[in-house]
Amino acid sequence: MRQAVLLGNPGTKRTEYLRQAAARAAVPVLFVDWTDYEGWIDNSKGNPDDRYFLKVDPPLWKSSSLEELDSLAGEYKGRLKRLERAAVRNSIEFLNTPLSIEELLDKRVCKARLAAVSLPVTETLQGWGECSDSAMEKRLAGKGVSAKESQLGGKLLEQMREQRVYQVFIKPINGSGAAGVSAFRWQPRTGRMALYTCSLDRPDIGLVNTKRLRRFSNPSEIIPLLDKLLGLGCIVERWYAKAEYQGYSYDLRAVVQEGNMDFLLARLSKGPITNLHLNNHPLGAAALGLPDGVLSAVEQICRKAVDCFPGLRCAGIDMLLEKGSLRPRIIEMNAQGDLIYQDIYNGNVIYGHQIEMMKRWMENVPDGRKLEQEG
Repeated sequence: MRQAVLLGNPGTKRTEYLRQAAARAAVPVLFVDWTDYEGWIDNSKGNPDDRYFLKVDPPLWKSSSLEELDSLAGEYKGRLKRLERAAVRNSIEFLNTPLSIEELLDKRVCKARLAAVSLPVTETLQGWGECSDSAMEKRLAGKGVSAKESQLGGKLLEQMREQRVYQVFIKPINGSGAAGVSAFRWQPRTGRMALYTCSLDRPDIGLVNTKRLRRFSNPSEIIPLLDKLLGLGCIVERWYAKAEYQGYSYDLRAVVQEGNMDFLLARLSKGPITNLHLNNHPLGAAALGLPDGVLSAVEQICRKAVDCFPGLRCAGIDMLLEKGSLRPRIIEMNAQGDLIYQDIYNGNVIYGHQIEMMKRWMENVPDGRKLEQEG
């Protein structure tokens, strides 16, 4: 028996709209709740002729605590490893393999893989992202760093001063949906600072994701908050001036599946962080009027990026275009970045393509019992 399977969460847009696409194509899809995934793995061992094509949606995290990001991501990676092991015994094929999902969960691993093949990415500040905190200590040793600047916020200022980079993005290595993502600008001559973040340090529960962008300008507030944010384990990247459209800066979200760009969306914002759940504005990329050469470069870069991760059929890729030159740079990738509201409420193209993959697999994968009879 061949069975298409969705491992996800009941009642979500992801689940509902994949089911709608499956119903239109008359493809039966078995739904498995994350709360019972271990039971499904155990039960699926019964018949050696059974084969499964499995799509893995991310589990829901109810916690708003940023200090739990690592433990939550670690738990998820443990589940992915179990799914990877189960595939060896249970004849499971994946839309995206658990290993490819795990690799993209870690922003540091993902960025290093892309940079290794010379794909244009947002550059990491030297001393952050490619080395550990202990390596950072060695870099700063003997440079006259004061006791006050021995905290992570002070270390960041030192690195920014050395490299003459005065505006950066700070991102937890583990995390999504702008959780912990912050944009920081500093003027060394005047000491003026600005920090844009959805993070807030609450005395009762610690650092939390409020899902609302705030701007801090007082160094006495910013430096302690930077200390805590950087303590999560972060990469620090150059903050590039982005291309603009009608007074908004924007970046792009591309969804690439089987080498095709199924969707390209611009995310317009008056601030530095463009995630749409922060009341920013979506716009179909065609409305930007970009030159054909730029669009071609974006598509080519996205395809090459997906090729860097074997086992990845689908990816959401965030990309900026530098202001003026429109040079594309990959910001980050997401192996589960396929939920685009502007798509599901219109053509549902992305999930429709995924169902096509499942249908082809169900029609073309040899049936073990049939082969046995023919033999």
